[in-house]
Amino acid sequence: MAMATKIPARMPPSLVARSLSSASSSLAEKLPKAPSPAPLAIDLSDTQRLFASVPTASLLHSLANLSAMAAGPLVDVGVAALRAALASEGQLLRAAAIGVARATVHRHFCAGEGFEDAGRAVTEMWEEQGLRSILDYGMEDAEDSAACDRNLAGFLRTVEMASSLPPSSASVCVKITAICPISLLERVSDLLRWEQQDPTLQLPWKTNSIPVLCDSSPLYLTRSAPDPLTEMEECDLQLASQRLSKICERCTEANIPLLIDAEYTSVQPAIDYFTYAAAVRFNHGDHPIVFGTIQAYLRDSKERMVNAVRAAEREGVSLGVKLVRGAYITRETKLASSLGAPSPIHPSIQETHNCFNSCASFMLEKVRRGSGAVVLATHNVRSGQIAAEKATELGIGRVDRKLQFAQLMGMADGLTYGLRNAGFQVSKYVPFGPVEQVMPYLLRRAEENRGLLCTSTVDRQLIRKEIFRRLATAVAWTT
Repeated sequence: MAMATKIPARMPPSLVARSLSSASSSLAEKLPKAPSPAPLAIDLSDTQRLFASVPTASLLHSLANLSAMAAGPLVDVGVAALRAALASEGQLLRAAAIGVARATVHRHFCAGEGFEDAGRAVTEMWEEQGLRSILDYGMEDAEDSAACDRNLAGFLRTVEMASSLPPSSASVCVKITAICPISLLERVSDLLRWEQQDPTLQLPWKTNSIPVLCDSSPLYLTRSAPDPLTEMEECDLQLASQRLSKICERCTEANIPLLIDAEYTSVQPAIDYFTYAAAVRFNHGDHPIVFGTIQAYLRDSKERMVNAVRAAEREGVSLGVKLVRGAYITRETKLASSLGAPSPIHPSIQETHNCFNSCASFMLEKVRRGSGAVVLATHNVRSGQIAAEKATELGIGRVDRKLQFAQLMGMADGLTYGLRNAGFQVSKYVPFGPVEQVMPYLLRRAEENRGLLCTSTVDRQLIRKEIFRRLATAVAWTT
């Protein structure tokens, strides 16, 4: 037991205080010190600071839309009605459906219908909110070369528009399904899957050495040896490669990152083949131009990503990775079930979370060592917090262009602003284009995010809290 400090009865008060202070200090030095709590990498508690750059009208609009889309039955009815109306031959019904979509989901998730609209939206987000943009010219699933060429023109115009915006304010994404016919992507994917099963298979058109599949990849989609590509198919493959090269060349000239979206598993091997071939050709500086996409909800995603990154390192290529959870749950599950195969997707959402966090940690280590770059596209607050803490622990500079976070326009704004306020580089994924053109994206977004919007209430809670705070402040000023 520590001895009590004896204080003479007639000691002046000032000396009494000094003696007590000295005794306390001496005792404190002998006691074990409690560890200081680690500062949060991101803070969502202060909604006044979080939404400081957002007008009240925008908050009200977001809350109304998110609340409506969180009602599962309402989303189901709305999606079914839109699909039926768009398929209808009745011009009046079709026009009404497009009008409803324009005023609701298009306005919420998209940056407008034209290039000028998108440019204004990007500039406003950059100047008023300090956010970057990932521009997505909303084209999907080309059926022939003519459609591919039309889409190419749109993508090239997107790059030119991005190059005219404030420096570093925008990057561009592209879908390979928009510049290569779907049927050819399926054929190439079949051949790549069969090569994974039979390494002796010769693919004379194959040019890169980065693996697109791994031992755990689902190969059930190709059950027998595919025929080789015909001469015409090889010609179309070369044309598709040239389209992607044109986009990469423009992005390289303008120093604008190009993010290549992932799609469904029936065509993903071909998409990865295109992506890695472009990366080998264009990613030779400190900051990669070409980024591929890994969908963490797939069971083989971590192994494929690790294999690709390590192979790229051996080739002297800095691989860029955009990490997402995935957007084709319904499609993948139904397809696997119809073929009597196990789903390629993790059996639980927690396993998907774990896979995303593990992939993010791996890529952050690569960023620290200077051999890769990553865009962490997540709406999950916990994943964002874990990644931010890991980046801080590794000493990755928060202004480092090799690390970016990203969320969809119209979703997870609280996380977006929290990461921005913590000093990280944050982008919004910004689709744009005429309503009819981007309807496939909007309908898929509504369907695939139905469960997310129903179960995740963080954004609505944060927005509601800030609206009430502003209302209370306004009332206090008037009384």
